[in-house]
Amino acid sequence: MGVPVAEGRLAGREIVVGVSGGIAAYKAAALTSLLVQQGAGVTAVLTRNARKFVGAATFAALTGRPVAMRGFDPSSHPLGAHIELAARADCVVVAPASADFLAKVAHGSADDLLATLLLCAECPVILAPAMNAAMWEKPAVQRNVAQVAADGARIVPPGSGWLSCRQSGVGRMAEPTEIAAVIEAVLAGDGRPLRG
Repeated sequence: MGVPVAEGRLAGREIVVGVSGGIAAYKAAALTSLLVQQGAGVTAVLTRNARKFVGAATFAALTGRPVAMRGFDPSSHPLGAHIELAARADCVVVAPASADFLAKVAHGSADDLLATLLLCAECPVILAPAMNAAMWEKPAVQRNVAQVAADGARIVPPGSGWLSCRQSGVGRMAEPTEIAAVIEAVLAGDGRPLRG
């Protein structure tokens, strides 16, 4: 017999899972499932480009919650989704974090819900980059990663392996279990004990 969700190590924690555009978006669904199984309350935020790779219905089914996709939805979030979701989050994780999204965060852009939410977040922020190996190696991307880390975000670096561009190299998003372990470690350091 399995462990009830409410008894998981992350019971009582609120986590926002942000998904930016990239083929690795399918792994965000597996990450979301892991977090829910550990008892976390999870809200998914999908960018417009993320929805080209994975549907909102997947995340709604996994979380049991509506998926946030628009910054202005007064019926659901009278103060603005970026403000309300950031205020209740114990942690925001973006997986995958595309090269475009990393550039937005590094430069303080606020042109979509997810980027705006990160500007409002006062909780830990974790980013798991994923992209083509040539993109990952570009100085501009590395500068953006360094800036985001200097600004306080935790980076879960990509791994090496087979990429969707049919090449091998560094750029594969970290595995969901690895990202979940980083989330647990970050939340364990906030003074509130994890269960289990």
